Amino acid sequence: MVAMIIARLTSRAVIAVSGPDWRSFLQGLLTQDVETLAPGELRFGALLTPQGKLLFDLFIAGTDDGALLDVAAARREALLQRLSIYRLRAKVALEASDRPVLAVFGGALAGEGLYADPRLPALGARAYDDRPASADEDAYDAHRLALGVPGPADWGEETTYPIEADFDLLAGIDFKKGCFVGQETTSRMKRRGTIKNRMLPIVFDGPSPAFGAEVLAGALRAGEVLSGRDGRAMALLRLDRIEDVALTVEGRPVTVERPAWLT
Repeated sequence: MVAMIIARLTSRAVIAVSGPDWRSFLQGLLTQDVETLAPGELRFGALLTPQGKLLFDLFIAGTDDGALLDVAAARREALLQRLSIYRLRAKVALEASDRPVLAVFGGALAGEGLYADPRLPALGARAYDDRPASADEDAYDAHRLALGVPGPADWGEETTYPIEADFDLLAGIDFKKGCFVGQETTSRMKRRGTIKNRMLPIVFDGPSPAFGAEVLAGALRAGEVLSGRDGRAMALLRLDRIEDVALTVEGRPVTVERPAWLT
């Protein structure tokens, strides 16, 4: 039996949310439904700009008295400030927590305190406690990239629409929940089917090209390389320019590898 791998995600941090109005407060802001979130359940979502671009990615973990927001550590203070602006008269408490963020993957998941990752079963689970880690964040990033799942390094800040980052295919947007910040643009893109670009993994020989390197279909620009490692990277690609054509990056051939979950 393959042993579980527990990786400490030092790039992530936690915000604890509580108070009588915590559900209604988050419900009107985030791309994900929280009204039905149960203790022990994890959901994936984001806070968007009013124009519908990704501002903060996050996981929402249900607890007995509220929720934990699993966010980028470097952006936690900015998110706290943004949420405080939206709070107005809502009875909700927002505070930075010193809980660690752990990714648990690679084997049969067992034990208490595990929140199943809602994006893909193969991604494993998250935990927010003091269990000892057996790996670092790089091991988890390699696992995520092998599954073709984009991460925060790929979508940046206020540059990407969530559908381009596959949030709609990875349980990151609830299109039935009602209003949220940036909903109009997001819903229109989905409804009209005007999805021209998506993040997809590319494979190649050797080290990853530089972030932002052009992906070419012949002489035409077909996208750009995002984060990666030897042999594999994520790329934001124009869907109308990558079918049945040879692709190159910096003169090297690359191949698009569509994950099984991407339909």
